[in-house]
This record gives sequence, C-alpha cells and structure tokens, in this order.
Amino acid sequence: MTTDRAPDRRAALKERHRQAIVDAAAALIAEADGTDFTVDELAARADVSRRTIFNHFAGVDDVIAAVCGGVLGTIVESLEARATSCTVDTSADPALLIDAVAAALRDTDLVGPMSYLTRVLGGARGDISPRRAVLLLQALGDVAERMVTELLRYHPENDPLDVRLLVSALMSGLAVIYRDWTETTGAVDTPDSRLVWHRLLDHLIDATSSGYVTTLRAAR
Repeated sequence: MTTDRAPDRRAALKERHRQAIVDAAAALIAEADGTDFTVDELAARADVSRRTIFNHFAGVDDVIAAVCGGVLGTIVESLEARATSCTVDTSADPALLIDAVAAALRDTDLVGPMSYLTRVLGGARGDISPRRAVLLLQALGDVAERMVTELLRYHPENDPLDVRLLVSALMSGLAVIYRDWTETTGAVDTPDSRLVWHRLLDHLIDATSSGYVTTLRAAR
C-alpha cells in the first residue's frame, strides 16, 4: 500500500509546485501589469527553488504562456458546459460538433482576456511582437489540447483526428482574428471593440464550419 501511494504523493507534490509557480507568475504579472520579472523573483514568490521551476518549465516565457492559457481557460469551461448538455450523437452530422464548439466560443468572454493579455505582454497598437505572438500561440495550443480532450470525453463517437482538425482550425483562426481585432481596436475592452470581435468571430466560425462540414460529408 505504501508503495502504491508513493507515486501518487509525488505526482500531487509535483502538481502543487507547478500550480504554485503559475500562481506566483500570475500575481507578479498583475502587480507589475507586465511580464518583466526574473526566475529568482518567481522562485521567491512561489517559495520554490530555481531548479524546481526549471523542472517544470523551460523558462519564464513558458510560465507566462501557462498563465495566458489559464486566462483563456474559460473557453474550455464553456465547452464542457455545452458538451454535458448535448446528448445527441454528434457523429451523425458533423455540423452538430462544430455547433457545440462555436456556441462555446460565442458564449465565452474573450475580449476581456485578450485585452488583458495584450496589455501585460507589452503589445502596442497594431504591433504584435514575435515574442507576444509565440506566447499567445502557445497558450492557444494548450487550450486547444484541453478542448480536444473534453470533446472526446463527452463525444467519443467522433473520430479523434476530425476533432483535432476542427479545434486546430478554430484556434489557429482565433490567432488570426486577434491580430485583425488588435489592429482595428487597439485591443481595448469597449462596447465598440466587442462588436468588432464578435463580427470577426462569426466570420471565422462561418468559414471554418463551411469547409469542415463539406469535407467530412464528402468523405462519408
């Protein structure tokens, strides 16, 4: 029994350390309204060693990406709520699956998180730096993996490859419309910028849905 529990305790301790690091980074970002902190400052705030940080993350940017993923994690929560309420076999019609994902994206407030991430990652109006782009893409990639997991958990009747392709297309598209939205609105959170975001999001969903459904129906 002791042997069986040891790996569980180690895994739990590892997860606690990781979460402590992410929480500490989020606190430092909120305090400075930016990401200009060192590994030593992060280790001190998380009450862990530098070595522990590098056991979990490649560096500070990797931690920041995890914080960004947490900020965007509301998408997954919305998707899970939608998935649990949908009891139909979504494999019967590919439009049903994309409808569930689209509804989650529309129901989730992404303007607030996107505006926040733009500010703390140091973005200027219309100027998406390579560093910010990489962090955002990494965060969206992490969220995409979680979305795929949730979709397959609640709708295992779907082909995993089809689900990954759908989610990948939508999340990649989010990065594209984020750029257009930033250039148009300056990534501020206002009623007008929200209208622009929803218009771009509708365009993304319509374009993705059309291609996805047509391709899958032709393959059947």
